Amino acid sequence: MTELPPGWARCALQDFSEVRLGRQRSPKNHNGSNMRPYLRAANVGWQGLLLDDVKFMNFTEAEAEIYRLQRGDIVLSEASGSAGEVGKPALWNDEIDDCCFQNTLIRVRTHEANARFLAHFLRYEALRGAFAQDSRGVGIHHLGAARLARWQIDLPPLAEQQRIVDALEDHLSRLDFVESSLRNVIAHLSVLRDKITNMATTGGVSAANRVAAKIHEVGIDDGPLPLLPGGWRWSRLGDIAHVVGGVTKDSKKQNDPEYISVPYLRVANVQRGRLNLTDVSTIRVAPKKAEQLRLNHGDVLLNEGGDRDKLGRGWIWEDQIPGCIHQNHVFRARVDQSILHPKLLAWHANGFGQRWCELNGKQSVNLASISLSKIKLLPVAVPPPEVQLDLVSHVEERLSMADAALETAEAGLLRVKALRRAVLRRAFSGKLVEQDPSDEPTSV
Repeated sequence: MTELPPGWARCALQDFSEVRLGRQRSPKNHNGSNMRPYLRAANVGWQGLLLDDVKFMNFTEAEAEIYRLQRGDIVLSEASGSAGEVGKPALWNDEIDDCCFQNTLIRVRTHEANARFLAHFLRYEALRGAFAQDSRGVGIHHLGAARLARWQIDLPPLAEQQRIVDALEDHLSRLDFVESSLRNVIAHLSVLRDKITNMATTGGVSAANRVAAKIHEVGIDDGPLPLLPGGWRWSRLGDIAHVVGGVTKDSKKQNDPEYISVPYLRVANVQRGRLNLTDVSTIRVAPKKAEQLRLNHGDVLLNEGGDRDKLGRGWIWEDQIPGCIHQNHVFRARVDQSILHPKLLAWHANGFGQRWCELNGKQSVNLASISLSKIKLLPVAVPPPEVQLDLVSHVEERLSMADAALETAEAGLLRVKALRRAVLRRAFSGKLVEQDPSDEPTSV
């Protein structure tokens, strides 16, 4: 066992704090004469309290005495479907008057320690996965108030706790600033990528004058169409590409001996501007169907359903998996490449096409979708054939620059995460600040 710094003591959380599970939510308490605000797991985030949506529940005066939060209390998520979210803490500073807490949270009320020091320690335990490793349950992971009460902590003298808090918060505030700056860079790079592709696929990289190019009317709302340079034209997707839906899984025929097993792409595999092929399923289909739906290099894959902002998203197939087909919720657009380069279509679909599909999609209770007949009507800007290769090269060059900057920013985030854990580790092992022999030793 690691030797403790001078004046420190190893003890259980319950030795110097009260640990309590919140009040259980019950239908009988949805209304009453003593309605009070209360916190639940959804109100605790990694960066602190989330108080935009605080619910109310009836607490009697006697219950409120037990479950009312006080300044300096620490609330932790007691359970989560994700083990890594268990034990996520936040410090309460009387943000809401007369506020209580529910049994999806555990409250730690310390009497003999610095509350900010303890909150940082509990956050460190959550971040390093200690609570996740010790949680119990199948499907829903529980920390449990009794288990948390027995949690071991190396506790420094009270005066040293304050010095650690001061030093730690100085370091963490700097890291938080760097992290926020990097996330802003990443967000701006995402916007920049969209602008590059959106402008390029409607002639934006050209200095030529723009004109209102016409498109044949088909009784659908296209919205405002961007002006195009001279020589460009609008066409409908179905006029420049062969667009088909994919295979529908027939459970009754999966054991048919004449069927063959082939890999197939689902909506989850088709992301905006990329394909995620880490988890590709297989399906049994008739050999003829497999041949009809087999993907060819240059096919553009577009999603038929999902969240409304994901309609029409997609990317190009580049023969990554031999013999692969696609399911019925993924359209395949096989472009006539003498008319349009497939990448220009894919970039266009992820920009203008996203907005157009949102406008023309159909919304059910849980999912949005766009039909095969409608996706064929998607307006597509078609440049002159002689400029398309240069245009694609121009876009790829700028996207590669944005990707390099994105890679640097994401590496910076990983570095910040590692530094944050290193600072916390030093803080709770007695290495962040010097010990003072005059400090009164911890006694619990």
